[in-house]
Amino acid sequence: MVAPLVTTDWLREHVRDPRVRIVDCRFRLGEPGAGEPLWREGHIPGAAFIDLDRELAAPPGQRGRHPLPDAATFEAAARRAGIGPGTLVVAYDEAAEGGAARLWWLLRHFGHDAVTVLDGGLRAWREEGGELVAGEERVEPGDFRAAAAPPAKDAVTAEELAAATAGDSAAAATGGGDRAARGRGGAPVLLDARAPERYRGEVEPIDPVAGHIPGAVNVPFAELAPEGRFLPPAELRARFEAAGVHSGDEAVAYCGSGVTACVVVLAAEVAGIGAARLYPGSWSEWSGRGLPVERGEGPQ
Repeated sequence: MVAPLVTTDWLREHVRDPRVRIVDCRFRLGEPGAGEPLWREGHIPGAAFIDLDRELAAPPGQRGRHPLPDAATFEAAARRAGIGPGTLVVAYDEAAEGGAARLWWLLRHFGHDAVTVLDGGLRAWREEGGELVAGEERVEPGDFRAAAAPPAKDAVTAEELAAATAGDSAAAATGGGDRAARGRGGAPVLLDARAPERYRGEVEPIDPVAGHIPGAVNVPFAELAPEGRFLPPAELRARFEAAGVHSGDEAVAYCGSGVTACVVVLAAEVAGIGAARLYPGSWSEWSGRGLPVERGEGPQ
């Protein structure tokens, strides 16, 4: 098993290891194409670049602002980045904004488990005196092959969530709803990764409707990895337990468009509580389809 995170010290020792492929996944929300110029300006030696908007997502549409890419698109991007069956991939972004976690999730989704994320991202690498290089990189193409049938259990659809939340709401209305029981044989625990004010529906800077999916609990992704560094496993477990997720429970993470929710899924792995699932369409799909909305603090 590959650990979900590596340190800057580890990467300094392995930065020129031919078995390791480093991938820069920086992006800026609302600025498609902003990541590649940043990579050209300065990146970790040997790092390839993968574009979140073009290669880690399909074009925006009914499935949300960052739908999952099809297998062919992702396979081509991974090959161009030099990824093959025997490659250990180290993904990084600036400071846990979601790009690296999205690549981590997608590689596992398409059958490549040898992937980890640089804890602290490029910010930590830079602050600790790590070498940076500018310009292009000559990357030998890899022979990555995307799994023909990705696992169905690592993601959920809007239809599945709508059915689960409807059942949970009905149970609550008749006195049978229990937050502690969610995730254990009933509806999954829904984890909303967005900032608290967006979760509560006080502001909505991107999507047309404010609020959250009924029954969701707010677990802001930025609080799990302050300044890009993930909290220790025990502290992460405490955060998840406070949200009603214990080891072995079923949890589903979502955000605005399925990117920063990957940070929550990664944090669950770091915490050792088990694999949380991703709702790729997230709030951009859910609200765009006119599905039920809840505002305020949510379940306590």
